[in-house]
Amino acid sequence: MTTMRGTPGYLAPEWLGSIITEKVDVYSFGIVLLEILCGRKNFDRSQPEEKWHLLAVFQSCWEQGMLLDMVDRYSEDMQAQGIEVVEMMKLASWCLQTDFTRRPSMSTVVKVLEGGMTVESNLNYNFTDPRIQKNNSHEKDLTPLLPSILSGPR
Repeated sequence: MTTMRGTPGYLAPEWLGSIITEKVDVYSFGIVLLEILCGRKNFDRSQPEEKWHLLAVFQSCWEQGMLLDMVDRYSEDMQAQGIEVVEMMKLASWCLQTDFTRRPSMSTVVKVLEGGMTVESNLNYNFTDPRIQKNNSHEKDLTPLLPSILSGPR
């Protein structure tokens, strides 16, 4: 039996079915990359409830063609490099594919970051983590979280 280890919210969906490959780390990298680009945590209760889960916000912004609205507004560099930021969001999207067989290897991710390769174009942009949809009742029992430096003005 495989023991689940890791931080909730960074664990790939396949942990639920115990099909564990090296692609679980690619998924976690995608979450971290998205957090950096957006300047917020994956799960942030200092946000309005409909924006607690970064993946749900990402999916919504993708569907509405408003990815730049997610960019960290407190980072002048992120704001100035909109085209590159959207390309990195596409890389995060590739890393966050729900079907782990569609995720790149970490060596492919490095090639994209180095500019030697482009992001796969035929991606599934349904990013909503199935764990979010299953049961939100546990969140009511959590201790309130204070905003971090990633969730507000700096």
